[in-house]
Amino acid sequence: MIEDPPLLTIKRRFERPAAEIIRAFSGVSVSQVVDAMGGRGALHHAIKPLSPGAVTLVGVAVTCYCGPSDNLALFGALDVAASGDIIVAATDSFAGAAVTGDLVLGMARNKGVAGFITDGLVRDVVGIEAVGLPVYCAGASANSPARNGPGTVGFPVVLGGVTISPGDILVGDRDGVAVVPRLDARTVLARLAAIKAAEQDLDAKVRQGLEMPEFANVVLKSDRTRFVD
Repeated sequence: MIEDPPLLTIKRRFERPAAEIIRAFSGVSVSQVVDAMGGRGALHHAIKPLSPGAVTLVGVAVTCYCGPSDNLALFGALDVAASGDIIVAATDSFAGAAVTGDLVLGMARNKGVAGFITDGLVRDVVGIEAVGLPVYCAGASANSPARNGPGTVGFPVVLGGVTISPGDILVGDRDGVAVVPRLDARTVLARLAAIKAAEQDLDAKVRQGLEMPEFANVVLKSDRTRFVD
């Protein structure tokens, strides 16, 4: 006989990056973080800030798997989350109902949560904007979820095409969200210095009138380019 699973399976303890590492990602753009990770690590383009404006986000992932049309696991994540954490709710990209609304997100804000990310939908957009918590999602729907489970908290989830583990660092802006694996954070930070310097150098050249970067000129003038006109 197959036994019914528990309504919630929660792993409360996981390693978080040192506070100074998290702070070091503040003010860094998502595109720079992605470049420092070899051009990958951003969530699917459908997952964007719910509201326009200067939305930025940096924090540690607390993951939950809600599944489609259910949000019981979200309350488990709310129980586990510490101040400065970001709740990540995986729904298998379910588009038939919202996973949460302004009231639960207001509770998250009250607990000091820094943001909310889901591959699903949310509702009560005006209320969420009043809460003031950064929310990244795939859209909005007034349809409401159930609270039946089963769900998990504190385990790796796949969201937006990227595996997110509890303790990973999340960086968000208007371009979307980048996921920095906890164990790679120091390496990514070390690469960011060179990324920023190269970007600033190229930006200065563009402002001075640059029309074509040198590497492209080399390719265009070499035998690796064939013109057929």
